[in-house]
Amino acid sequence: MKKTAIFLCLCVIGLIFSAPLSASAAEANGLRYTVAVAKFENRSGWAGQWDIGNAWGVIMTDILNQTGRFIVLGENDMRGAALAEQDLASSGRTVQGDITPQAGVMTPAQILVKGAITHVQNHTSDGLGGVSIRGITLGGSKSTSEVNVTMYMIDSTTGQVLASTSVVGKSNSSGSFIGYSGAGWSGGLANFKNDNVGKAVEAAVKQGVQWMIGQLPKIQWRGSVVMVRDGRVYINRGQREGIKPGQLLVVGNVEVIRDPSTGEVLDQSVTEIARITAVNVKEKISICDVVSGDISSIDTGLSITLP
Repeated sequence: MKKTAIFLCLCVIGLIFSAPLSASAAEANGLRYTVAVAKFENRSGWAGQWDIGNAWGVIMTDILNQTGRFIVLGENDMRGAALAEQDLASSGRTVQGDITPQAGVMTPAQILVKGAITHVQNHTSDGLGGVSIRGITLGGSKSTSEVNVTMYMIDSTTGQVLASTSVVGKSNSSGSFIGYSGAGWSGGLANFKNDNVGKAVEAAVKQGVQWMIGQLPKIQWRGSVVMVRDGRVYINRGQREGIKPGQLLVVGNVEVIRDPSTGEVLDQSVTEIARITAVNVKEKISICDVVSGDISSIDTGLSITLP
């Protein structure tokens, strides 16, 4: 009976940790925000066989993507490599064709995520009754790790910090922690998923991502009108951003209020011109009908927001 109860508990724990993050939140509001993760600085003084700042970026990029709430862009080094390829192609030193990288089409990030790993603690002690089977040791030692991180969400347009928080990830190797199982591990990060500090990083990342999702209602979701043709409005938001047929949106002019002394953006508001509803939704654009307002007043470049 006791063995059966333990087995059922482990099954429940496994289901909890294997479930997608914030599935209910994603179902409640499917609209997505573009986000890019910068490398987190390692200010903890901790050094191991892998780079903890790089590992944080790999984990966070993957888990953000799993939530379904974000369009996750490549990390800074990936985007830098893409820009270098575009520059090389535009120089005329490469063969030109359909697959040639083009400048001016890279997806911009609305939210930037950065931060610092401020403290890492890893304590390992001998355990009792260790059994080794084919190189795998069970119960032979106990390791407790803790990772403290301060992170920020930054508006890519203004550079202002939208929100900040501190998270603490903990892992005990003798417990029932479910290790990281995502793709993308290679080279120096190969041992990260089996490392107790790595598991603590994953726990901290999950807390950080949940916190980010909680901040989204405070961040204005936006897009733009790209074309008006044959009585319909084309916008630069589609299935990728979570738009679905019937989605109601506001079209308007953005008024930016700046500090005359510093030029800092103090506030932004949208003056409504019309309301539109998505009719034909494609991957990156949506074709909309006007439900209120005058279509003749809608022009390319106007902003779209939620009502």
